[in-house]
Amino acid sequence: MHPIERLRYVARASGVEQGLLVRETAGALASLGFDPPGLVTACRRIIDRHPASGPLWWLSARVLTAGDPVAEAWRAADEIADDPTPDELAHSIPDEATISVIGWPEQIGDALPRRGDLDVLVVDALGEGSGLVRRLQRAEIDAIDVPMAGLGAAVADSDLVLLEASAFGPGGWVGVAGSRAAAAVARHADIPIWVVSGIGRMLPARMWQALCGRLADDLPWEADDDIVPSDLCDIVVGSSGPLPLADALRRIDCPIAPELYKAST
Repeated sequence: MHPIERLRYVARASGVEQGLLVRETAGALASLGFDPPGLVTACRRIIDRHPASGPLWWLSARVLTAGDPVAEAWRAADEIADDPTPDELAHSIPDEATISVIGWPEQIGDALPRRGDLDVLVVDALGEGSGLVRRLQRAEIDAIDVPMAGLGAAVADSDLVLLEASAFGPGGWVGVAGSRAAAAVARHADIPIWVVSGIGRMLPARMWQALCGRLADDLPWEADDDIVPSDLCDIVVGSSGPLPLADALRRIDCPIAPELYKAST
């Protein structure tokens, strides 16, 4: 497939796991070789299509600031593929807890089947929750499909709320629609809020602000994603395990690429 066609395929993709999306994007960018203007245009177009994906901002920033963009693209893809965050999460969840989750979060969905002692309340955001419930039940996990109208009641009946960030930066994080409401209910009920944010999802302030700018054009009540204030987070779970918010933000490793601040034309 020609690199341009591959980029168009990646840009059109929706509902794809972040790891696969990053690897396909890395392959497409690597196919362009050392062509700085072409790489800038390609990265902008990919981010235009997937503005809420922290790993794509991270991948693009690494490629655009690297001396060898091709090698850097593949290194980034390998790091995403080897992300230990689901393992760290599975080991860290308290024993015999009742957990609330929203939709079908990728890393949380990988971690929960490894824990047979949990009760999981899955709120059916974007019509994805029932799929996770079936997967968990096949793994002999007690899981209940909760309609969106029951979000508040499910959270209030939990020991822990697990939410997943597709991107995280100073001041906030991006989660599937319903995340902000779930976190707010949990905060009011004094229930711990853990936000899962693996490799490539933590962004520095300027990159985070650029991401928020790309999402600002959407009507927030119609969007598939919420921008959630960072104070609605107690613990960030990443590749190093659970960390307090301040410690997690100090571990941001994404470079700053000003070329990404501007959308493609």
